[in-house]
Formats: sequence, structure tokens, C-alpha cells
Amino acid sequence: MPWWSWRPGHAAGVESETLGRSGSSKIKLGVPSQRDPAPPASGLTLDPFAALAGPREPARDAADRVGVVEPVTLGRLGEGLDLLDIRYLADGDGSLLAMWERHAVLFTLEGPDDEILVIRARPHSTVPPDWADRAYRVVNEWNHTRRFCKAYVGDPTERGQLPIYGEMQVPLSAGAHDALLVEMLDCGAAVSSTFVDWLHDEGALL
Repeated sequence: MPWWSWRPGHAAGVESETLGRSGSSKIKLGVPSQRDPAPPASGLTLDPFAALAGPREPARDAADRVGVVEPVTLGRLGEGLDLLDIRYLADGDGSLLAMWERHAVLFTLEGPDDEILVIRARPHSTVPPDWADRAYRVVNEWNHTRRFCKAYVGDPTERGQLPIYGEMQVPLSAGAHDALLVEMLDCGAAVSSTFVDWLHDEGALL
């Protein structure tokens, strides 16, 4: 079974890169810093992509862009991750993959019209099959007591190990403005880190 469970309707439009190629300046390699579950700093500007768009007329252009709802594309996801200083790779299947020390997070768009933002985390560690009952109990505890990220036990790998996933899905067919999109990406990355740390520590599963 593939490392990431496959879902129909992956987005396209971002130049693919393999793990061994880093020629594109838009691809940021390396391990990102751990995301802080606390809210973003108050210094976040109302126009979070202003620094990425190059020179523009100062006050008026920024004011015009605030609150503008636009379709969510894979390119905008990449811009948001750049703003959050999250390094990532384009995996060639219309997804962006960020790697941390204990886990990886997939950022992608799924659904018939690429209208669903999906943030899917998977710890690098897996669970042996004889721990299956414990895995289901731990995952259910997370779902019962925590917000945002739903957790589930994946299908067995080729070696019979059980992967654990944490996932957020948000329908965005109506589009989103920049600040909201960045907030969702930051929330997904932060909650993913918290989830994986919990599995290793309090959850005592990994």
C-alpha cells in the first residue's frame, strides 16, 4: 500500500520534484521547525502574501487585497507554506509534502473539482498488529477529547504494520481569502505536531 492513502481528485498545476531534485526555487528542502499550537503572532499582516508579490503601491494595493476571496489552488497552498516557513516538496501527484523529525504532513486539494483542502499527517513510526486494539482505543480517545484533527488507524502496510493518520478536511468550493488560508495551514501543521507528540507521550502508542 502506498505510504499515503490515495484519494481521488488530486490537484495539478505545481511543477513536480522528486526527493533528489531541488532545482526549483519554489521548493524548500529540509526539516521545518516544530509548529507551535499557540495562535500566530499578532504581527501577521492583514495581507500575508504582500511580501511574496513583489513591489506594489503601498497602502492602497494592500487595502484592496484584504478580504478578497479567491479560488484555493495548489500554488496558493505553496505560497502559504512559504509564508509560514514550512519547507516542502511537490510529490508529483499534485500534493505538497513537509517532513518533520517524527512525522510528515501532506497538503493537497481533493474532490471532483479540487475543492477540498486536505491536511493529512502520518507519524514515521507504525504500530505492530498485536497492538491493534490499543491503537483503536488511543485514536478514539484523541477524537473524543481534541479539536480539529480527526485521527484514524490506516490499512496495514506490506509488512503488516498499522500506520496512524491525523487529518483535517475543509470544503472550500467558495474560495478563501489569504489570511484565512494561511490560518488553516498553520492550524493543520500545529495540530499535526501536537497529535504526533501526544501519540509518543501521553497516548503511549508510538
